[in-house]
Amino acid sequence: MSKHPSFLDDLPTKPGVYIMRDENKVVLYIGKAKNLKIRVKQYYTGHDSREMIPQLLEQINQIETIITLSEKEALILESGLIKEHKPKYNVLLKDDKSFIGILVKDHDDWPMIELVRQKGVLKEKGQFFGPFTSAWKTRELFELLTRNFPLRQCSDKELVSRKRPCILHAIKRCMAPCMKLCSKADYKEQVKGVVRFLKGNTQDLLRHYRHEMEKASDALRFEDALQILQKIQHIEQYIEHQKSPITQCKENIDVMGYAYVGKMITVVILSFREGQLKDRIYLEKEESASTQAEALETILIQYLTESLNRPDEILIPSPIESAPIIEELFHIKGKIYVPQKGLKKKLLEMAEENAASFLPSLDKQQGFDLLKDLKKSLDLTRLPERIECFDTSNLQGSNPVASMVTFIDGKKETKGYRHYKIQGAKGDDYSAMKEVLQRRYSKGDLPDLIIVDGGKGQLNLVHQVLDELEIATVDILALAKENARHDKGLTQEQIFQPDFDKPKLLPQGPLLFFLQRIRDEAHRFAISYHKKLRSKRVITSILDDIEGIGPTKKERLLKHFKSLSAIQNAKVEELLLVKGITQKDVTNILLKLRAKSK
Repeated sequence: MSKHPSFLDDLPTKPGVYIMRDENKVVLYIGKAKNLKIRVKQYYTGHDSREMIPQLLEQINQIETIITLSEKEALILESGLIKEHKPKYNVLLKDDKSFIGILVKDHDDWPMIELVRQKGVLKEKGQFFGPFTSAWKTRELFELLTRNFPLRQCSDKELVSRKRPCILHAIKRCMAPCMKLCSKADYKEQVKGVVRFLKGNTQDLLRHYRHEMEKASDALRFEDALQILQKIQHIEQYIEHQKSPITQCKENIDVMGYAYVGKMITVVILSFREGQLKDRIYLEKEESASTQAEALETILIQYLTESLNRPDEILIPSPIESAPIIEELFHIKGKIYVPQKGLKKKLLEMAEENAASFLPSLDKQQGFDLLKDLKKSLDLTRLPERIECFDTSNLQGSNPVASMVTFIDGKKETKGYRHYKIQGAKGDDYSAMKEVLQRRYSKGDLPDLIIVDGGKGQLNLVHQVLDELEIATVDILALAKENARHDKGLTQEQIFQPDFDKPKLLPQGPLLFFLQRIRDEAHRFAISYHKKLRSKRVITSILDDIEGIGPTKKERLLKHFKSLSAIQNAKVEELLLVKGITQKDVTNILLKLRAKSK
């Protein structure tokens, strides 16, 4: 396509929508304009300096236009067409997150509290508190509640089947209703305390703890007094958090935050309804040819189109020309505007801060901070910028395999993932792990930290292999679940390290979740490879029994049809399309496979 296509002069000068397509008629971009001719010409005359424009122009083969009676109609049509075609270069609305909150299941005989994720209407019965903007802060609050209100954390099935109290009762974090060690009246009082706390009535609890702290201090029980002081500080921090602008907003408004770096765009919409915050995060991670104003306008229209509970007013980070049209179109009682001061300005800043937190540069900084904390908490010798984790998998000794996953700067690096077929005769996990470690680290290119799934035995094995290879610059640790734990939701991990006799126990939080995520990823990767090999072995063993089908033909059949069932259900002419397959081969294949299926 030439730089200045001749058909531009024939474009209409009226309002409407333009649709840009490639040579395969695929829609690349959809836009609207007051004057279609002037707007489309701007793409070719250098008046549009957006980064994606040169790349977009190279792909355009055709531009269609649809004339509308007004700019408002163009805006509506554009939104519908974007939703239908999902063009590569338009900003698309994506709901990326469910809402996290705390559910008090007060309809049970022995109520309990749970962390729940809500997407749409909550299905479970009880009082729901939230949703909250920060999953981590919500977990901190949940931990605070479970420490101070000793309600059960076991399932209904465990409650009726337990023969003795679990460990939570021993550490005074459960009243053990399973063994009737408390009255229903006392238990209900604790439930009421949780509800009062979540509704903001925290002063009674603080007075109680201060009294208890004074008693412990007078009795010279300074360790107990310190523990109570920490509880008081946690509660005071929570109270301070409740004084944020979030809790001061009593209007029905939506607040839109916007941030972008290069080709990455992120938008956060915070919805306030009757004093409650509804948090929705919308992410756009694709290339976009939209300006900031166009992106805001597109996402806002898509959001309002799908919203069942529209706001009275909308706060946006920068002005958009179509604000009056959108107000009229969606019956917004107030205005769509940029706040300049006061509470609403603070709410906008908060939304923009949330949006910015999803950008890659900030993600990288957060990952770096996490690695620094990990180095300090586990006394590592190096900052674990590159982490490699191993796991093995076998079923009754068959098809033993191992996996290695790689994390760089706290993020998955799938290019560094590796599968290993175990070549040694022995099928036990220790032999498999030893073989894989020797194969991996005899080549050099060392990570900062090696993680294996297991206990002291696996740790010693890694240490032995590295000693044999004369490698002394890499930190190693083994990760194993803590034995005999019954406190669901508070699972600990034992962390074994060479220079420590006893395993470390990290508290529940980002560091523990990070290590668990790495270990679980290695386990998933090993299991998936093992299943693939088992499936392939079954298929190839069946094909091996077919007369005239040797290794080459077998490979071509599997490559063409992908699965045994696809070969079995293929028509004669489809089988003959495979290179080297003759009519006689087809007869043998169908006779064998169809006899097998009966």
